Amino acid sequence: MKKMKNIILVAATLLSGAVFGQKLGHINSNELLLAMPERAAVEANIKKTAQDLESKLAALTKEYQSQVQTYQAQEAAMTDAIKQDKIKEITNLEERIGEFQQSAQKDLQAQEEKLLRPIIDKAKKAIEDVAKENGFTYIFDSGVGVLLYQKDSDNIMPLVKKKLGLI
Repeated sequence: MKKMKNIILVAATLLSGAVFGQKLGHINSNELLLAMPERAAVEANIKKTAQDLESKLAALTKEYQSQVQTYQAQEAAMTDAIKQDKIKEITNLEERIGEFQQSAQKDLQAQEEKLLRPIIDKAKKAIEDVAKENGFTYIFDSGVGVLLYQKDSDNIMPLVKKKLGLI
């Protein structure tokens, strides 16, 4: 029993030394990405693409509304065959609009990922470099809410900004 107690005491002492001997740091990755000048160019590019897609969607919507209004105005004079044909045209246009919306959203997300990836990779490398250069064992990202308590950690934002030439 005494031997087991000693083993537990030694293990607890070793574990506490290992935990307390760690150098912890934190950074808000969202704040870092917003501070990087490349981010503004990416956002402008994405915004322009989104506006172009919105213009195309507006044109499709206008065409749809025009077809519906024409159908409603001329419905009384149409034969059943013409009505069916016009309803089919309107339905096809509705489907095209839905497909365009889904495709546009996927394309926009893919473009955003493609354009942001180099910036994210650059920031990640700078964080890793700063952590290694300054002997940090762990860096927590406080920007995504994974850190609940940070009193004993160092904010490495100034070091990373310096590494990236932002200050």
